[in-house]
Amino acid sequence: MYDKGTRLRVRSGQWAFTKEEGYGLASLLLQNDFINEVYTSHRNGSILIYYDDVKNKGKIFDILTSITLDDLVEGEATQLQISKEITDDFILKLARMIGRRFLGRLFLPVRIKHILTILRASKYIWKGLDSLTDFRIDVALLDGVAVAGALYMRDFKPASSMMFLLSISDALEDYTVQKAKSTLKDSLALNIDTVWLVEGDGTERPYPALEIQKGDKIKIHMGDVIPVDGKVVDGEAMVNEASMTGEPLAVHKRPGKTVHAGTVIEEGNIIVEVYSINKETRLNKIIDLIENSEDLKADAQSRAEKLADSIVPYSFLATALTYLFTGNATKALSVLMVDFSCAIKLTTPLSVISAMREASDNRMMIKGGKFLENYAIADTIVFDKTGTLTNASPKVVHVFPMTKRYKREEILRMAACIEEHFAHSIATAIVKQAEEEGIKHEEDHSEVEYIVAHGIATEYDGKRVVIGSRHFLFDDEGIKINKTQEKKIKREVKDHSVVYMAIDGKLEGLICIDDPVREEAKYVLEELRALGIENIIMLTGDSESGAKSSAEALGITEYRSQVLPEDKSRIVEELKAEGKTVIMVGDGINDSPALAAADVSVSMKNSSDIAREVADISLLSDDLYDLVTLRKLSTGMFDKINTNYKRIVAVNGTLLVLGVLGAISPATSSMIHNLSTMIFGALSTKSVLGDDYSNEINVEAIEVADAT
Repeated sequence: MYDKGTRLRVRSGQWAFTKEEGYGLASLLLQNDFINEVYTSHRNGSILIYYDDVKNKGKIFDILTSITLDDLVEGEATQLQISKEITDDFILKLARMIGRRFLGRLFLPVRIKHILTILRASKYIWKGLDSLTDFRIDVALLDGVAVAGALYMRDFKPASSMMFLLSISDALEDYTVQKAKSTLKDSLALNIDTVWLVEGDGTERPYPALEIQKGDKIKIHMGDVIPVDGKVVDGEAMVNEASMTGEPLAVHKRPGKTVHAGTVIEEGNIIVEVYSINKETRLNKIIDLIENSEDLKADAQSRAEKLADSIVPYSFLATALTYLFTGNATKALSVLMVDFSCAIKLTTPLSVISAMREASDNRMMIKGGKFLENYAIADTIVFDKTGTLTNASPKVVHVFPMTKRYKREEILRMAACIEEHFAHSIATAIVKQAEEEGIKHEEDHSEVEYIVAHGIATEYDGKRVVIGSRHFLFDDEGIKINKTQEKKIKREVKDHSVVYMAIDGKLEGLICIDDPVREEAKYVLEELRALGIENIIMLTGDSESGAKSSAEALGITEYRSQVLPEDKSRIVEELKAEGKTVIMVGDGINDSPALAAADVSVSMKNSSDIAREVADISLLSDDLYDLVTLRKLSTGMFDKINTNYKRIVAVNGTLLVLGVLGAISPATSSMIHNLSTMIFGALSTKSVLGDDYSNEINVEAIEVADAT
């Protein structure tokens, strides 16, 4: 047993459970709230548990003691388990390669070592010939020629060392691809446990998503992710298919139309007959193609690969010139052994995947290297206000009747009755205020129609009631307002966000909402400016007075109020047209068009399903400092890549000169080149932020909160 703080490892004996039973065991333990992570190893029966408080250690031992053979059921691996297994397999593979080489050099006879070197060399020579017959002058050709040249000169050690390094490079590249694919799969995967199954008599009941069968009918509500591929059999909805098509505008779905897993309902409710489930869905087929996708690769990585191939002809030219002027094959081979492209091609993807892994460790999910790169070079960041710059926990501060027909309590009661059907933060605030005041509200209205980013319309007690923004009531619904009411609005609602209510075409009530900005938000914005983001813009659907108040509290000079979803998208497009690289940060359904339009988009922890689907980067913790962390991480990645370039040029340039002068042998040149490449590769995996970064940022957060 190993016990340290809130990290506990116990061993139950070799082969105590199978790999799949280990997954089931981890799932069983994770049902306890105080257990955060569980990793199992079927090879030695190890169970590694991370939990929240040392006081719960006794409970964990009680749980482990109570587990019987009947509890060992097979399960599926979580993303964390898959990621750890990929890393463990890579480390094991690397250890075997190093072990075989070390033991072989110590104990195998020289003749056997030479035969094995020639056999291993055949693979690289064959690849080089393949490039040559296709008239490609690339890294594979250079590697093949260098290995063949070393064997021709009977320099077996340099050839063996070069192939050993290339095999490590291949293993690192394979590991990089697997980790990137795994991370992206997790960001796209649907984590839906329960659906609403529609019975033959039309009744609905919650049902486990994993038990859904083809032909079943399920009801999907507004704001939900569609969990299956299927056909609409009842109802109508506006479905955002950005995760499938990349198009931000929602598509109208009515009976007979097909819907796909991973898309999100913006408006309406539909009943879907299931066609495909789990791995058969179109979303999962798309995920299976990710491994072959080049679109998600960082531009820096693509440039490094092109640069590596472009250097190859110069390596051949330098080798030829050395032989031409010196007539010394040994000097020429020393030059040929110096390969700039190998280190460049290895270190750049390692730097990118290392940054993505570090982002994952800091609870940030990035869907591809290019998004991390775009975040690093961005000069403009656009925020939706509610839920990003604020805590998304608004509170009702005033309720004003606008005529004598309805009292204050009646306005609040009607608003709460209608708003309780919706999960957005303002609706929650209104319902909560009614509860706190002991105001009971019954279902006195008909079907509620929600107009995204505008408001709600319904029939209440035989009268048409509309609730929403000023634009919705006065512009879209044509509600009239007299001068007395206008004066009252200007006088009473200053610095507040306002929800307007009209009944039968007349303005009857105002509900004033306050959603204070996050305590750390101003500091975060200052940090982002210091890190090179020149333009910070706030967009909100709030009134001008509420938006201005928030902007002043945050130190933001550029903001837009009463903004509609299509306006947000248009503003982002205009900024891009001006030559700016734009980050969009949002969390709501109405932010999805702007998120899709930005160069790189970020969703917050408690974002709507559609915001998470559309966003390129998802923050998995409710911490605004993650935006600063992400900027430091992404720019640090570029610094690391540029530093690697300088080191590679310096070391290999020196070797080139020494080789031409005959100061070093091909064996020495190869050894130093290979060793430096491995060192640069190791440095590329080093943390950008450092192990103490999270502690430092938490201290800063506490200081800011205390100062506030």
